[in-house]
Amino acid sequence: MPSITIRAAEPSDAATIVRLIRELAAYEDLLDRVRITEADVLRDGFGERPYFECLLAEAGGEALGLALHRPSYSTFDGRPGLYVEDLFIAERARRLGIGRLLMARLAAIAQGRGCARMSLAVLPWNPAREFYHRLGFAQVEDWLPYQLSGEAFARLAAQDPERENTPRGP
Repeated sequence: MPSITIRAAEPSDAATIVRLIRELAAYEDLLDRVRITEADVLRDGFGERPYFECLLAEAGGEALGLALHRPSYSTFDGRPGLYVEDLFIAERARRLGIGRLLMARLAAIAQGRGCARMSLAVLPWNPAREFYHRLGFAQVEDWLPYQLSGEAFARLAAQDPERENTPRGP
């Protein structure tokens, strides 16, 4: 395998990002939930106020992995953090150290931005949990993740009397 390079994704990588996200979803048996398009990636990753950033791992000009991340904030620490939304390595490229390279780059980015920590979420069955433990991540057992989406999300937003005056975007 040629040497691995890690680089920041560019707008021209939108199709590659979507492909890798779809591969991740297939691995997690969640492909039927994927709605993201190249237009979404361009708007939300490379627009005026991006919601996320993405690193790509490449070998021989082929993208073999991605790390999609976004800022977070800890009110307890009073410092920013970096949240890893997705880390994915193509099956044929696993166990080559690509995940470690991507995570090391993310840690350097986070440290350079003054972040107090990095965080992520992992499905309970995912064998990558051991990888994260080896890197030094610790499972946060005191907190339970919650999510609001779909009809319940729309219903709650509709209850805001100032909805029409609410600022949009990050």
